[in-house]
Amino acid sequence: MTDLADVLASELDRELRDVDEALAAAYPGDAGTRQPVHTVYVPADRFDRGTAAAWGAQARAALDLHAPELSEVWGVPAALAEELGERVRQKLVTEPIEDLRIDLEDGYGVHPDAEEDTDAERAAVELAAAVADGTAPPFTGIRFRSFEAATRRRGIRTLVGFVGAMVEAGGIPDGFVLTLPKVTAVEQVNALVRVLEALEAEHGVAPLRFEIQVETPQSVLGPDGSSPLPRMIAAAAGRCTGLHYGTYDYSASLGIAAPYQSMEHPAADHAKAVMQLAAAGTGVRLSDGSTNVMPVGERAAVLAAWSLHGRLVRRSLERGFYQGWDLHPAQLPSRFVAVHRFYREGADTAATRLKAYLQRADSGFMDEPATAVALAGFLLRGVDCGALDSAEIEAATATDRDHLAVLARRRPTP
Repeated sequence: MTDLADVLASELDRELRDVDEALAAAYPGDAGTRQPVHTVYVPADRFDRGTAAAWGAQARAALDLHAPELSEVWGVPAALAEELGERVRQKLVTEPIEDLRIDLEDGYGVHPDAEEDTDAERAAVELAAAVADGTAPPFTGIRFRSFEAATRRRGIRTLVGFVGAMVEAGGIPDGFVLTLPKVTAVEQVNALVRVLEALEAEHGVAPLRFEIQVETPQSVLGPDGSSPLPRMIAAAAGRCTGLHYGTYDYSASLGIAAPYQSMEHPAADHAKAVMQLAAAGTGVRLSDGSTNVMPVGERAAVLAAWSLHGRLVRRSLERGFYQGWDLHPAQLPSRFVAVHRFYREGADTAATRLKAYLQRADSGFMDEPATAVALAGFLLRGVDCGALDSAEIEAATATDRDHLAVLARRRPTP
């Protein structure tokens, strides 16, 4: 029996070798690095080295003015409100922006070529200065114009100018990511890879990475009836870090009236479900979109906008979208309150279940290895964003962070 099993196994190893290698290459699993909870888009002509600190100050001012008590505004239980308030305020001081994208596309608007050249190069110098003095967010990058025919030349010109200025001003920082918007064809991803290869050869820099904005119907469903997203990820040849949903371009492209364009529209949920399937196991992260209802004006309007934003952030988290877009400093309080609350409210149960799984004890749940992956990943994400502390999670699970990373199937970082 053993001999027969060995013979059959060896035959199958040979027969399935190519399939095994292809699956390992296409689905390497979690990247093993931190994922930011949001991406903040700032027009290039409004960006300077002090932007992150300024956003943090404005966010704290809005929080102190309109919501000194979290339990009153967000309905946070009293036992959690004080601790949550301290963590969020500290976050707004130390790391108000996790991922900054200098925008040279829709948010920037249309400018004469010479003006856009100047803004792109100035923004690169300012970003380099922020990196040098330690005030830049941990993740940064730019969004340039799309590779569709009408904007292709301008997008390439901006990208080449920004990267060149960045290299000259101090080099490409860790955590730098480019955003390719309005993707409508796999060939546009191929084209970006070629452009990046030329830039890398020109400046002698490490491979540049990018995220794909999913904001056109053609990026979700191709003319052959299949989704091009898996082919786009493959075409990126390991450079694609994320798929970012574009709420308003996508909704408008489907003919949805402006008042009903939302992250929670059924059309949005469909697109994001396709994104989720395409990215599963590839190591490519997901980001939800934004709400364009800004928390500004009278207190009632601010509170209503915070309530909407916080609910949408929570909704995204519950659906496995751990990142989203923020467009205004006053959105940071509702972002971080919702994110920190999500992890703090779920931490005790997750830690208890994971500890019981590891110790083969009864927790009231029949958890399997796949659930252990999700539990460990949940706790690590909470630590990454500052909602949870490593020490408290290690104590609660009776294991260390390295083991949690193994359980979460995160690839070892270099």
